[in-house]
Amino acid sequence: MQKNNNCHPGPVATLVVLAAMLCTGTLHAQDMGLEIRHASTRLNAGVWYLDARIDYRLNRETLEALQSGIPLTFELQVEVARNRRWLPDEDVALLRQYFELSWQPLAEGYLVRNKNSGYQRTHTTLYAALNDLGRITSLPLIDAAIIDESEEYDVSLRAVLDQQQLPGPLRMLTFWDDGFTLESEWYRWRLKPEKES
Repeated sequence: MQKNNNCHPGPVATLVVLAAMLCTGTLHAQDMGLEIRHASTRLNAGVWYLDARIDYRLNRETLEALQSGIPLTFELQVEVARNRRWLPDEDVALLRQYFELSWQPLAEGYLVRNKNSGYQRTHTTLYAALNDLGRITSLPLIDAAIIDESEEYDVSLRAVLDQQQLPGPLRMLTFWDDGFTLESEWYRWRLKPEKES
């Protein structure tokens, strides 16, 4: 796929976004957010894979920032823990995947990029881009050799907007306003050893 040279907004664009938000009184959190609709794991060729469906619903603040050229980075947090009866659960694996959503004015489309792998796709509508962003398929999670079939393991998943990737002025704003605080609840399920598919 042809490499896309992303244009990151300068301080002027960031200030324009801040001014627009202040003037329109949109610094209050909207009834939007992130939600894990479904998640599951499956074993194939000695590796556990993750499949998930996530709803990304942008609020007014994040939508205005995106349309003003400020990319949004979402972090997918995955944890695998071994259940222990008398002790705290033991972390076995921690996985972080980063996905960037940006508006590309020259291409007149929305770019979804996996920052871990570099794989990217462009969509003509925001709806299509958010749908792509929320569809996780065959993400390698953990080697089956690490899992003891005599033990019980839980998998936890959540999605969050990575505020540290926002431009400086917007990042400072997050200390006083929660408009850029988007995160899902933790979604948990049992990792069940089974025959390989």
